[in-house]
Amino acid sequence: MRLGVHEHTVGKWRRRFVKDRIEGLTDEYRPGRPRTVSDDQVAEVIERTLNTTPKDATHWSIRSLAAATGLSHTTIRRIWTAFGLQPHRSETFKLSTDPLFVDKVQDIVGLYMAPPNRPSFCA
Repeated sequence: MRLGVHEHTVGKWRRRFVKDRIEGLTDEYRPGRPRTVSDDQVAEVIERTLNTTPKDATHWSIRSLAAATGLSHTTIRRIWTAFGLQPHRSETFKLSTDPLFVDKVQDIVGLYMAPPNRPSFCA
């Protein structure tokens, strides 16, 4: 079966597994840029997008929501893209009626904004 993984990568995984078992398959910590947007801020963007409209328009634009939240327009775009939010497409945009929507996406937001250092295995 082909999985699209190079044989050198598989070889590295095998050597690490033989040496350290499952613990050997986790990547070493890689420092990166620290998060600048909290889960609460992402939840606020989602909630405002889904449940409110600006005073002078029928839907939020990226820049108007950025001005209202104090976040950059790039951050708003990334959040909207991650959750498939497109309020400018009024004929296809649907407001979620689930009162727990923001709570349900909080875990996903966390994974999007700060991916885990350890791989997840599903059986």
